[in-house]
Amino acid sequence: MNEILACPRMKGDDAVSHPRELVAASGVLDSSIPIVVCIPSFRRPQHLALTLGSLARQRTGRRFAVVIVDNDAADRAGVPVAAQFLQSDKIHGFCLVEPRQGNCHAINAAFESALAAFPAANHLLMIDDDEIASENWLECMMCAAETTGADVIGGPVFPNFDDETQTGLRRHPAFWPAYDSSGPVPVIYGCGNCLITRPVFARLGDPSFDLRFNFLGGGDTDFFARCRQAGMKFYWAADAVITETIPPNRTNPGWLALRGLRIGAINYHVELKTAGTARKRLKLLARMLARLPLSLVRASRLVVTEHQPIFALHPMAVAAGSALAAIGIEPQPYKASKIAS
Repeated sequence: MNEILACPRMKGDDAVSHPRELVAASGVLDSSIPIVVCIPSFRRPQHLALTLGSLARQRTGRRFAVVIVDNDAADRAGVPVAAQFLQSDKIHGFCLVEPRQGNCHAINAAFESALAAFPAANHLLMIDDDEIASENWLECMMCAAETTGADVIGGPVFPNFDDETQTGLRRHPAFWPAYDSSGPVPVIYGCGNCLITRPVFARLGDPSFDLRFNFLGGGDTDFFARCRQAGMKFYWAADAVITETIPPNRTNPGWLALRGLRIGAINYHVELKTAGTARKRLKLLARMLARLPLSLVRASRLVVTEHQPIFALHPMAVAAGSALAAIGIEPQPYKASKIAS
């Protein structure tokens, strides 16, 4: 088992020179476990403890494991937290360090390691290290998967503001879930609350999350867009609730504007991947530029419906983000200030 965990499914010279390291595991690793929850983590040990605690409290009779990936090879702040839970048998599974820094590297490491170490697992879920799962989360996700036969299940991530004076932003597009009720949906957009069946990974190939989105983010948006193009079925489980901790710095206008710019850049790059000819790329550029004046109309509507000018900033920032990305200007929020060599 340890050999599988040390460097699962990694390919190429970069993988050989930067192997993943197994740093903590529960006493016995049962490869027959049918469900795995993946948790990429980066410099949020206190939040990771809350995430793991919520998984340890799941109300379910189903056997599941966790795969935690610490993506900070220099400081490894999440490793002691993961080790505490794993070695006390509060949860079953293991923790790896992925030395190649970046959002997509961490997510790929989690899913690839889970697929390799637990060959009987047909359902792989993901939760971020600043999120808390409701006690029935896993059971709700599994019931939705079993009753619908969908390839991908998504669920809501509701904001929990550290600064209670900012709760008026709860329905801001940066925080509010894409759908309100359970049922089939055309696609989901984020992997912070998702279930993916094993065959999906085989159909999409490696790497599952495109490394071009490593520091921009949006590898999940691209992944699910490719799933949709491949004809896979999506379902939304509104009762599979997760909450996300929102610190005060994520409620100021600057951060919200940057979030909109990033979403716009992600949208541009996802669409660019399907624009295979110069003519299609020119049409895409024209669409992105046309969205700038249209965003003013959407902004005006938001001012009327939400009565908060800060809501109107979002569509304008998204449109601007797409246009800026088309000329090579985009944020990189997942690029750390200190990266291990």
